[in-house]
Amino acid sequence: MTEPAHLAAVRESYDTVATDYLRLVVPPEGMDPVSRAMLAAFAELVRESGGGEVADLGCGPGRVTAYLSTLGLSAFGVDVSGEMVALARRAYPQLRFLRGSMAALDLPDGALGGILAWYSVHHTPADRLPQLFAEFARVLAPGGHLLLGGHAGEAQLLRPARAYGHPVSYASHLVPAGRLVELVEEAGFTVMARLEQPNPQRGDRSYVCVLASAAGGG
Repeated sequence: MTEPAHLAAVRESYDTVATDYLRLVVPPEGMDPVSRAMLAAFAELVRESGGGEVADLGCGPGRVTAYLSTLGLSAFGVDVSGEMVALARRAYPQLRFLRGSMAALDLPDGALGGILAWYSVHHTPADRLPQLFAEFARVLAPGGHLLLGGHAGEAQLLRPARAYGHPVSYASHLVPAGRLVELVEEAGFTVMARLEQPNPQRGDRSYVCVLASAAGGG
């Protein structure tokens, strides 16, 4: 199957920036308290629902995957970038990291107790989000939990020429936080919480977290 153009751009760009991304991006321990609280709430809900494996989709160099494991979760990572996966495997050899697309997971139906997509969904074109969230719903067990974290804003396509000190070819696809919630609900999830924080550098954008549960929980 031919790789979609947007996915090839994401893979090639993150292969290029991987080392400097690791150097420049704040690790989970350095995140703001609200973001860490959302990760902690997600972990508690997954544990209370019976656990099960948790996939960190768009895991990058694996630091958030490893953080989830410190919160008591059986976590593994998936990323389209081979360079990111290589960094993650070197840093956390005790954890599992797979190269693959979050839009076509090599997992059986209902295999996961949780999905984290932390600042990774915005690289998916807006018109492909329904299929992406349907894939998330497919691989989550009944009553499993989903946590999205990422950028939101008025619908727009952003094409940065450079990122993390390197030329990149990927795009960011922003949708309003309310629309993101609607798309998650349309995929069959029940949204439990929505958190939106202002972006201090860009007044037209925000940071959003959406915590949801899959259908069929007791």
